[in-house]
Amino acid sequence: MSSTLGLMQQVLARRVVATIAGLALFYGLPAGSARQAAAEPQIVDLSLLVAPELPGPWPAGWPAFQINHYERIGKLSPYNSDFLVIDGNNGTQLDVPPHSIPAPETNLPNAGVLGRMYTDKVAAWQFGGEACVVDCRDLLDKAPNGDSPLVKRERIMEWEKKNRPLGPGDVVLFRSDYTDRYYKPLPEGRRFIAEALEGTAPGWPDPDPDCMEYLGGRKVLSLGTDSASMGPLPKLAEPTHLAGLKFGMIWTESATNLSKLPVTGAFYCILGPKHAEGIYSEGRAFGVIGDPLAKRLIDSARKKNVVDLSVTLSTDLPVAWPGSGIGRHRQPYLKVPLFYADNLGLFHVTHMLDSNSGTHLVPPAYALPREGFDNTQYSAEVQGWLKEYEAKYGRRGTSDVTAEKVPLSQTCGRARVVDVKHLVGSTQAANWPASPEISVDELKKFEKSRGDFQAGDVVIFHSAHVDRHFKPMPEGAACMADPLNGKSEGWPAVGPDAAVYLAGKGVRCVATDAPTLGGVSPKRALFTYWALATKGVVGVEFLTGVGTVPQEAYFVFAPIKIRDCHGGPGRAVAFH
Repeated sequence: MSSTLGLMQQVLARRVVATIAGLALFYGLPAGSARQAAAEPQIVDLSLLVAPELPGPWPAGWPAFQINHYERIGKLSPYNSDFLVIDGNNGTQLDVPPHSIPAPETNLPNAGVLGRMYTDKVAAWQFGGEACVVDCRDLLDKAPNGDSPLVKRERIMEWEKKNRPLGPGDVVLFRSDYTDRYYKPLPEGRRFIAEALEGTAPGWPDPDPDCMEYLGGRKVLSLGTDSASMGPLPKLAEPTHLAGLKFGMIWTESATNLSKLPVTGAFYCILGPKHAEGIYSEGRAFGVIGDPLAKRLIDSARKKNVVDLSVTLSTDLPVAWPGSGIGRHRQPYLKVPLFYADNLGLFHVTHMLDSNSGTHLVPPAYALPREGFDNTQYSAEVQGWLKEYEAKYGRRGTSDVTAEKVPLSQTCGRARVVDVKHLVGSTQAANWPASPEISVDELKKFEKSRGDFQAGDVVIFHSAHVDRHFKPMPEGAACMADPLNGKSEGWPAVGPDAAVYLAGKGVRCVATDAPTLGGVSPKRALFTYWALATKGVVGVEFLTGVGTVPQEAYFVFAPIKIRDCHGGPGRAVAFH
C-alpha cells in the first residue's frame, strides 16, 4: 500500500465525523446534536467505474474509451498526466434536452428553446434534489430478448400512495439493479448493452412515454435509472426520451448502487464536466444519506441556492496547460465530430483532452511516484530540488491514489473561502515569471477573523484570476500562457508551508480559482504539490465564480470515476 493511501485511510473516518459535526453546528444545532448527527450522514458513490475493458461506451459504432499515460514522472516531467478519449455516452452519464430536442433555428420537428439547454447551460440546482427510489427489480429480465420491460405510470402512482406525491425538487430514480448485475469486464460485459441490442438477451427496464408524461405533469425535472439507458428497447427509446426532455427534464443513465439509498429522504446529485454545447455528458452520481446534511442540501436545491463554480470546456478557451516556451504543452482540448444526427441538425461528438483540463481534481498520484520509484529517474534539476525539499519538509511520499480512489467525502465539505485578491500585483516585473505566494500568515489572519480551520473544511483560495482572464483566445493567453512566460504576473499560489499548515489542521481538500494551486514557478509549484500529496491532501483547480459563494456554504466537487486517472475533469458547485 502506498504511503499516501495509508494516510488517507487513517484520516478519512475522523474527517467525515468532523465534517458533519461542523455542519451541524453551522446549521444551528446544539453541540450534543452535532455529535449525534456526526454518526449518521454519509456520501454514497452511485457511479460506474470507467476503464478500457469495461462496457461503458455505447457499442453500436461509438469509439472506445481510451486513456494514455503520456506524461509520466521521470526525466521529462515530475508529474503524471493522461490523454483521455471519452464521449458523453460512457459509464454513468447525464442526458439533457438537446439530446432529443433540436435548437429552434434548425426548424426541425420538435425544435424549441430547450434545444439550447446544453450541459453547460443547465442551472446548477437541477443537478440535485431528494432521491425518490422506485423499486423496479421485479421487471429485471422479465421481457423477451431484445425487448425492455416497461415502467408504467401506475407504478409511479402506487409509489405515491405508499409514500407521498412527487413534485418539483424530487429526483425519481428507477432501481432495477441492472448495472449492479451486468456491468462487468468484457467479454462478459457484452450482456450490459450489446447483447440486448443484438436481441440475444432481454433489454433493461425503463419508463414508457406515458410514464414520462405523468412525471412531467408532476413537474419532476430530474430522473435517474440504473439501466444502461433511459430508452426502452426496441422502439421506444427516442419516444421516451422526447416525452421527458420536452418538459426540460435532465436525467442520469447507468447509475449504480441504488440499493444503498432509502426510498425517500436522501439527497441525490449528478455532476459532469462542463462541455460547451454538450447534448449529454459523462457524469458522477452520488447520494448523501442522513440529516442534517441531506436535508440542508435538498432544501438548497429546492430553493435554487446552488452556485456553479466550473469553467466551460471549449476549444476556443484556455482550458489546457500551455507550458512555458514551445513544446511543453499538454494535450489540447478537442471536440471531435462523429456521426451526423438528422433529427437534431448536429453531430454527435467525442472529446480528447488532458486529464487536468478545466476544473479538475489533483489526486496525490499526480505529483507522487509509486512506491519503489528510483529518485535518480528524475532529471538532475529535480533531484536537486528534492534534496532541498526533503531537508526542510521531510521525506517526499509515494502514492498510487488516482482519481477513482479519492472518496467523494474528501472533495465535499464546508467551504472556507480565503480572499487573496490583495496579493495580486505584489511581485516585481523584473522577477517574472513569479506568483505571489500565499503564506501561513495569510491563513492565520483568516482564522483570526473567521475562526480556525477544521477537519473536513474545503479551503478555497479566491484570487479572481480565472474570473478576469478566462476568455476566448488569443485574449485568453492572459490566463496561463502569458504568466508562464513572464509577460504578466502569475496567479497567487499556495506555498508549501501553507500546504503543510492546512494539512496539520486536518484539511484534506484545497481549491483555487486560479489555473493551478502551485503557481508559475516550477520549483515552488512542485514543492507545494509534494507537500499536499505527501500529507494526503487533494486539490481542486480552475474554479470560477468563487466570489459568489457565501462563507461556509457546502462545497461539492465530483470528478469522473476513471481508473488510473492522474487528474480528473469534473464539476464543482456550492450549496447555500
